[in-house]
Amino acid sequence: MMQESPFYQLVIQRGIEQGAREVSIKNILSALIARFPHSDTQHVEQALEAIFSLDRLTELHLTAIQTPSFEAFLQALDA
Repeated sequence: MMQESPFYQLVIQRGIEQGAREVSIKNILSALIARFPHSDTQHVEQALEAIFSLDRLTELHLTAIQTPSFEAFLQALDA
Protein backbone atom coordinates (compact mmCIF):
# COMPACT_ATOMS: atom_id res chain seq x y z
CA MET A 1 0.00 0.00 0.00
CA MET A 2 1.06 3.58 -0.54
CA GLN A 3 1.01 4.41 3.18
CA GLU A 4 3.80 1.92 3.78
CA SER A 5 6.11 3.08 1.00
CA PRO A 6 9.40 4.73 1.97
CA PHE A 7 8.57 7.73 -0.23
CA TYR A 8 5.23 8.24 1.51
CA GLN A 9 6.91 8.02 4.91
CA LEU A 10 9.53 10.57 3.80
CA VAL A 11 6.87 12.99 2.61
CA ILE A 12 4.96 12.64 5.88
CA GLN A 13 8.14 13.10 7.94
CA ARG A 14 9.12 16.23 6.04
CA GLY A 15 5.63 17.65 6.53
CA ILE A 16 5.85 17.02 10.26
CA GLU A 17 9.28 18.64 10.43
CA GLN A 18 8.08 21.67 8.46
CA GLY A 19 5.13 22.06 10.81
CA ALA A 20 7.42 21.80 13.83
CA ARG A 21 9.71 24.48 12.35
CA GLU A 22 6.79 26.82 11.77
CA VAL A 23 5.52 26.35 15.33
CA SER A 24 9.02 26.87 16.74
CA ILE A 25 9.45 30.11 14.82
CA LYS A 26 6.01 31.32 15.92
CA ASN A 27 6.81 30.49 19.56
CA ILE A 28 10.13 32.35 19.43
CA LEU A 29 8.50 35.43 17.94
CA SER A 30 5.63 35.28 20.45
CA ALA A 31 8.09 35.13 23.35
CA LEU A 32 10.08 38.07 21.99
CA ILE A 33 6.98 40.17 21.33
CA ALA A 34 5.62 39.45 24.82
CA ARG A 35 8.93 40.28 26.51
CA PHE A 36 10.06 43.14 24.27
CA PRO A 37 6.86 44.59 22.73
CA HIS A 38 8.52 47.63 21.17
CA SER A 39 11.25 45.70 19.35
CA ASP A 40 11.24 45.18 15.60
CA THR A 41 11.04 41.42 15.04
CA GLN A 42 10.77 41.49 11.24
CA HIS A 43 14.52 40.93 10.77
CA VAL A 44 14.42 38.18 13.39
CA GLU A 45 11.59 36.39 11.60
CA GLN A 46 13.56 36.38 8.34
CA ALA A 47 16.65 35.05 10.10
CA LEU A 48 14.64 32.32 11.85
CA GLU A 49 13.07 31.19 8.60
CA ALA A 50 16.57 30.51 7.27
CA ILE A 51 17.24 28.04 10.11
CA PHE A 52 16.29 24.44 9.37
CA SER A 53 17.62 22.76 12.52
CA LEU A 54 14.86 22.07 15.04
CA ASP A 55 17.50 21.77 17.74
CA ARG A 56 18.78 25.27 16.96
CA LEU A 57 15.24 26.68 16.95
CA THR A 58 14.54 25.03 20.32
CA GLU A 59 17.73 26.56 21.68
CA LEU A 60 16.68 29.98 20.40
CA HIS A 61 13.23 29.60 21.93
CA LEU A 62 14.79 29.01 25.34
CA THR A 63 17.06 32.00 24.74
CA ALA A 64 14.06 34.18 23.83
CA ILE A 65 12.41 33.22 27.12
CA GLN A 66 15.51 33.77 29.25
CA THR A 67 17.49 36.55 27.56
CA PRO A 68 17.91 39.78 29.52
CA SER A 69 17.38 41.98 26.46
CA PHE A 70 16.34 41.96 22.83
CA GLU A 71 19.89 42.89 21.87
CA ALA A 72 21.24 39.86 23.75
CA PHE A 73 18.82 37.67 21.78
CA LEU A 74 20.08 39.17 18.52
CA GLN A 75 23.65 38.32 19.52
CA ALA A 76 22.61 34.72 20.27
CA LEU A 77 20.80 34.56 16.94
CA ASP A 78 23.92 35.68 15.07
CA ALA A 79 26.18 33.28 16.98
